[in-house]
Amino acid sequence: MKYKNRLGLVVPYLYIMPAILIVTLIIVFPVVNIIVNSFFTTVGGKEVWFGINNYIMIFKDDLFWTSILNNLRLFASIPFITVFAILIAALLYDKILGWHFYQSIIFTPYILAIPVVGIVFSYILQYKGVLNTLLASIGCESLVKDWLGTPKLAIWSIVAVVVWKQIGFGVVLFLARLGSVPPVLYEAATVDGAGWWKKLIHVTLPQLATTIEFFIIINIINMLSWVFDFVFVMTGGGPVNSTYVMEYFIYQKAFAGSLVNMGEAAGVIVLIFAICIIAAESIIRKRLEDFQ
Repeated sequence: MKYKNRLGLVVPYLYIMPAILIVTLIIVFPVVNIIVNSFFTTVGGKEVWFGINNYIMIFKDDLFWTSILNNLRLFASIPFITVFAILIAALLYDKILGWHFYQSIIFTPYILAIPVVGIVFSYILQYKGVLNTLLASIGCESLVKDWLGTPKLAIWSIVAVVVWKQIGFGVVLFLARLGSVPPVLYEAATVDGAGWWKKLIHVTLPQLATTIEFFIIINIINMLSWVFDFVFVMTGGGPVNSTYVMEYFIYQKAFAGSLVNMGEAAGVIVLIFAICIIAAESIIRKRLEDFQ
C-alpha cells in the first residue's frame, strides 16, 4: 500500500518529465550558457576568463545608453497602443455599419511581415517620399521633414510604424474578450441611464482587465524582441546611430563587430531588464488588486 502511494506521487512527475527536458534543453541550457560565456573573451581562438569586463565596457559605451533610451521610448508607446485599441474595439463592438470590414482593415497591418512593412514605410517616410510629396501638394510645406534622416525624428518615426502595426492585434484581442461578456451587463447599464463613456469605464474596462494586462506584457516583450527588424530595414541604426535599440546593439557587437562574448553580456542585460519590468508590472498589479 505504501509502495502504491509513493508510486502515485511519482507518476505525475514522470508525465511532465519530457516537457521539463525539452524546456531545459531549449531555454534553460542556452540561457545558462550565455550567462557563463558573458564572463569570457576570445583570444587567439581560445576562450579566456574576462570577468565582468564585458559588462564594464558595455556600460561605458554611449550606444548602449542610446539603445536603452530608445527602448524606453518604445515602451512609452504601449499605453497609446492599448488605449487606441480599446477605443476602437469598443466602437466595433457596437456593430457600427461595416464593422467587419473595419476590423479586417485594422488587423491587416499586424499580419504583414515586418521587413515588408519596414521597406514600404522607408519609401513613404524618406525625404522625397510619399508623405512629404502629399504634404507639399496640399500646401503644408512647413510639415515636410526628413523623417528617417533626422536623428531626433527617426526613432519616433519607427515608433509610429510600430504603433500602426500593433493596434490591430489589440483590437482583435479585445473584441474576442468582449464577445464573451454577458449582454445583460450592458443592458443593465442602459437601464440605469449610462451613456457610451460610462459603459466603457464601468463595464468594458473591468471586463477587459486581465486581457489588457496580457496585451501589455506581450507588447513589453515585443518591444524588446522584434523591433530589430524595423531598425535594420528602415534606418540601419542611423542616422548618426540615433535609432539603436538593444537588439540592434547586440547584433552589432556579436556579429558585425565579432565581439560575441560582449554581445552575450548585452543579452544578459536585456534579460535582466525584461525580468525587472515584468516583475514591476506584477507588483503594481498586485497592489492595485489589494487596494480594490
